[in-house]
Amino acid sequence: MRTYPFIQIFVAKQHLILQLSEQHFTSFVISTAKNGVGQQNGSGRTPLGKHQICEKFGENLPINSVFVARQFTGEIYDDVLAKQFPDRDWILTRILWLDGCEQGFNQGKNALGNCDTRSRYIYIHGTPECEPMGIPMSHGCIRMRNADILAIFDQVSVGTIVEIFP
Repeated sequence: MRTYPFIQIFVAKQHLILQLSEQHFTSFVISTAKNGVGQQNGSGRTPLGKHQICEKFGENLPINSVFVARQFTGEIYDDVLAKQFPDRDWILTRILWLDGCEQGFNQGKNALGNCDTRSRYIYIHGTPECEPMGIPMSHGCIRMRNADILAIFDQVSVGTIVEIFP
């Protein structure tokens, strides 16, 4: 028996589904890793499998709030800031930090080394509106439109299950 809510991410379709009950769900277009799927540290890939939200960041902050190392920088993303820091990987508005639930697959280590989603700092987070959705473009995280991450943030909690499928 499933516990609600839960999140399912479908990498091939670039979709995230927030399932609130058996009949009530919402679908969002997302952007996963440009390098495809994979568990290993340093791969720049989106990890597969069962995860849970381990921490949430950004509650009550304004839309386009800028985060570095999960800390609000005091900046609000705009075109001027984007031009000032053109190479920054923007993490905006809200962060849902993921923790793998499958030892040796997306948690801890395996024969190839670190495969731990949490220590890889894999998030579901907001991104600038100019970034494309529906196309794999991230460095491993799951990017969402800022309005979309706002829409799901208050409906999930620490411990919410997130399943990522190829």
